[in-house]
Amino acid sequence: MAERALVERELWRILEAVHAVVYFTPDAKAAYGAVGLRGYWMGYFASRSAALGTPGPRLVTALFYGFAPRMVERALPDAWTFSDPDRVLDARFEIARAAIAGHAGDGIEEAADLLTPVLGTLDVAGRPLAAAHLEVAVPAEPISRVWHAATVLREYRGDGHVAELVAAQVDGVECHRLHGGSLVSQQREFRGWTEEEWADAGERLAARGLLDAAGGPTPHGRELRTEIERGTDRSAAAALRPLGDAELQVLCDRLASVATSLVAAGAVPYPNAMGVARPGGL
Repeated sequence: MAERALVERELWRILEAVHAVVYFTPDAKAAYGAVGLRGYWMGYFASRSAALGTPGPRLVTALFYGFAPRMVERALPDAWTFSDPDRVLDARFEIARAAIAGHAGDGIEEAADLLTPVLGTLDVAGRPLAAAHLEVAVPAEPISRVWHAATVLREYRGDGHVAELVAAQVDGVECHRLHGGSLVSQQREFRGWTEEEWADAGERLAARGLLDAAGGPTPHGRELRTEIERGTDRSAAAALRPLGDAELQVLCDRLASVATSLVAAGAVPYPNAMGVARPGGL
C-alpha cells in the first residue's frame, strides 16, 4: 500500500502538469484573447470556472480558495460580457490539443483508455469543481480525453484539499504562508494579497504556534501541513481505485513521458503561479 501511495502521489503531480498547459503554454493568452477574454488572469479565472456556467467572483473565490477576492473581481463577472462559457471551454480544448499534440507519444491512447473507467465511477459528492468539469462534453480523440480526465482529477483532488484546509481552519491566504519554501513570497503576488494581508496571516499563524519568528513553519506547522497533505491524498485515492496496481503504474509511466516533454518544451514552467511541485525526475 505504501508503494501504491507513492505512485498515486506522483501521478497527481503529473496530472497537474498535463492539466496546466491551458494556463502556461505560450499560445494560451492569445487563444483566450481570440474568444474575447482580456489579459492573462481573465483567461485563467474564466477558463477554469466556465464549466460552472457564468459564475460571479464570490463563488469563484470560494471554490478556488487561495486568491484574494479583489483579484478575482478584476476578471469576473466582466469576462462573461466579453465571451461565453461554451466559447471559453472550446478554446481550452483547442489550447490543450495544440500544446500536447507534439508531446503525446504512442501511449496517449492507452492512457485515455485507462482513464475512462476512472471518470466513469468517480464520486464527485462534495467536490464542486470536479463535478462541473465532469459534465463538460469531451471530443472523442485521445488528447482531449486525457487532458479532460487530468482536469477533472486535478480539480477532484483540489476540492478535497480545500476541504482539508477548511477543516484545519487555515484560510485562503494562510495556506500559502503555512506552505513555506523559498517561493512563498512570490505566491503573495501571484494570488493578489497585499503586504498587510500577508503579514496579518503570518501573525494569526504565529499565534497558533504554526509559524516562527522568521516566518517559517514551526515543527507544529510542518506537522499540520503534512496532515493536510496526507488527508488530501487519502480522500483523493478513492478516485484511482478502479485501477489495479499494474494499471496505475502504466498510466503513470505513459503520462510521465508526456509531462516530461511538456516541461522540457516550456509549456509548463517551474516555479509557477500554481505553486505545485514539479513531478519527480522532471
